[in-house]
Amino acid sequence: MTDTQADMAGALRAQATACGMVGSPLYERLLTNAAGDVERGGVMSSLLEGFAGGSTFYGVPLKLLGAVHRLALDGSAPQLAALYPSTGGSLDLEKSWPAFKQAVTEHAERLPALIRRPVQTNEVGRSAALLGGFLTVARETGLPLRLLELGASAGLNLRWDRYLYVAEERRWGNPSSKVVHRFDAANAPPLNVDAVVGSRRGCDSQPLDPGSPEDRLTLMSYVWPDQSWRIGLLRAALDEAASAPVLVERADAGEWIENALSERVPGVATVVFHSLVLYWMDEQERARVEAALTAAGEQATKHSPLAWLQMEASGKQADVTLTTWPGGEQRLIARAGYHGRPTTWMADDQPAAKLSKAAGPRTKRRARGRTSKKRA
Repeated sequence: MTDTQADMAGALRAQATACGMVGSPLYERLLTNAAGDVERGGVMSSLLEGFAGGSTFYGVPLKLLGAVHRLALDGSAPQLAALYPSTGGSLDLEKSWPAFKQAVTEHAERLPALIRRPVQTNEVGRSAALLGGFLTVARETGLPLRLLELGASAGLNLRWDRYLYVAEERRWGNPSSKVVHRFDAANAPPLNVDAVVGSRRGCDSQPLDPGSPEDRLTLMSYVWPDQSWRIGLLRAALDEAASAPVLVERADAGEWIENALSERVPGVATVVFHSLVLYWMDEQERARVEAALTAAGEQATKHSPLAWLQMEASGKQADVTLTTWPGGEQRLIARAGYHGRPTTWMADDQPAAKLSKAAGPRTKRRARGRTSKKRA
């Protein structure tokens, strides 16, 4: 076995562990077997050899899974579709690997182009993790919210206020929405807060149109086929998106947020937010985003406040942090699963920590192999 094969197998096994940790026994099984096939010099080794090299390979396992899932979704791999719940199949872990390997073998020429696509997940479940941050800003400022999302994909989480949130008898949001987020009552954020969204915009390097069949297929392909609750939320959100259009501009995050924050808008609370996006930015882009927010924060006032709401990787779960200006205080307000479930609200338990201007809000890249521009 070559060093390249060892690196590929290691990355596949790391992502297999991550998938198992967050509830996908199917993808844990497939990636574990793919790693063994690479070590034996099999079809997976031949397919992935062109993607090997340094830390960039750590995003390839999720791209591989999405590419093959796409084959099942578009009817190109019927044997695999018969085993994927996302395509109406019956999950069988024992049969899944032979069917997966068959799909890879039969479509070896088509798959490299699909694997080169960026991971595109517009994980609607993350709206539940972010909700408490939006409501906190609304409560503390008493102002309408101006939403700016980085890595917005199809803009589904920009529509967070159009969905329904339920914690036993408590409810917040649109009672007629088919996108329903449920909290454990003890861990839910306060739902007795009014929030008004005054405007919403996002950016993405490759934005998707929720009304496009091709883009809908792309989004579905990166949802894990044995996680039916995620598939249901995504389909419902895509169906509702037509009634709530939003602007997602094709742009890199750093330049876009600089331009957006250069416009001072009094009488609203500007909320810059993102979920599992920082992993996919290089160091320069992350530094540019942080610098733009820090500079805009220094200009924030009571009548034109700024908030930075982040849901980013932190070990086995994601941290949801909120930084607000004037003041530059950062709070850990919740912890959540990478797909939004479960969400544990903790804002009342965690004291605010004043950040120094030199340190800035925390944007450190987390461990590889986790879910994140958009981790699955």
